[in-house]
Amino acid sequence: MPKITGKTTLENALKVRGANDILERFNTPCVHCPMAAMEMNKLKLEEIASMYGIDLKGLLKELNKKAGAKK
Repeated sequence: MPKITGKTTLENALKVRGANDILERFNTPCVHCPMAAMEMNKLKLEEIASMYGIDLKGLLKELNKKAGAKK
C-alpha cells in the first residue's frame, strides 16, 4: 500500500485493515458520522485533523505502521 499522507482520503485510509481502530483511538468522529459517510471519498485526513484538533503526525505514523507502507 502507498504511504498514507494528509492528502489521503478517509475512504482510502479505511482500506487499511485496523484503520478504524486507529482512527477511533485518535477520537476521529468521522468514522461514525452519517454525513461523513457521504463524503469519505473527498474528506482528507489533514482536513479532519484540522477540524477536530487531531494529532495528524501521530495518526499518520500509526496508520502507515499498520499499513506496512514504505517511507
